[in-house]
Amino acid sequence: MAFAIIKTGGKQYKVAEGGKLLIEKLDHAVGGEFDFEQVLMVANGSAETTKIGQPLVEGAKVHARVIDQGKAKKKIVFKYHNKTRYKKKKGHRQPFTKVEILKIVS
Repeated sequence: MAFAIIKTGGKQYKVAEGGKLLIEKLDHAVGGEFDFEQVLMVANGSAETTKIGQPLVEGAKVHARVIDQGKAKKKIVFKYHNKTRYKKKKGHRQPFTKVEILKIVS
């Protein structure tokens, strides 16, 4: 089973062909295809064919398609100070991009 480790949005993700994942928002249209250039590791099932980058694997790419753009469920941010009549309630919805991994090119 081939998989790769990519870096996007300040995070690292383990991806495999045909897999779907939620990542930090990217500026690509729904249905559009693009490549992840920052590939940290590529493994094809055996130890001999595993490539580990220092920090990136040369010439490796992960081809992906945008499935959806959206926002996550609302997170409540509540601040409260005891005995001072101070309370603040805020909400936050983090934007995300849902992608499908089409091909891992090493």
